[in-house]
Amino acid sequence: MVADRSSVFRIWQKLIRSGLRPLRFGAVGLVNTVLGLSLIFAAKGIFALGDLPANVIGYGFGLLMSFVLNRRWTFVHKGKIFTSVCRFGVAFGTAYSLNLATVFGLRDIARVDAYAAQAMGVIPYMICFYLISARYVFPEYSKRSTTSETAADEING
Repeated sequence: MVADRSSVFRIWQKLIRSGLRPLRFGAVGLVNTVLGLSLIFAAKGIFALGDLPANVIGYGFGLLMSFVLNRRWTFVHKGKIFTSVCRFGVAFGTAYSLNLATVFGLRDIARVDAYAAQAMGVIPYMICFYLISARYVFPEYSKRSTTSETAADEING
């Protein structure tokens, strides 16, 4: 009977943990947005950098923070860092491409106000980035999957 209780408890914990993931992902996104914009504004206002370098600094820091916080807190991922960094780049590129397609499609084809299009573009970006992160970047591994990933990392260097 003790084994049955511990199994039920583990299942219950997993359900709670997975239910909180989208909320945690959103919280990480909010923190990244505030910190990234703060860095962009500081780079422009204090250090007199142009838009491009300021944006690269803000987004670079935001992506780094996003990876670290999502890996450790949102998904509690134990897989190989190199693999997950590469996959994170793919996830970002895919989500950002969807964001741009949404923004320009709404602005240029549907004639939606550019600011509204930017705001609406965040929605598919977040959904896409979350789903790819959950299923590809930071998946839950069974013992067999972890062994496969380790073997793949050893082959890839």
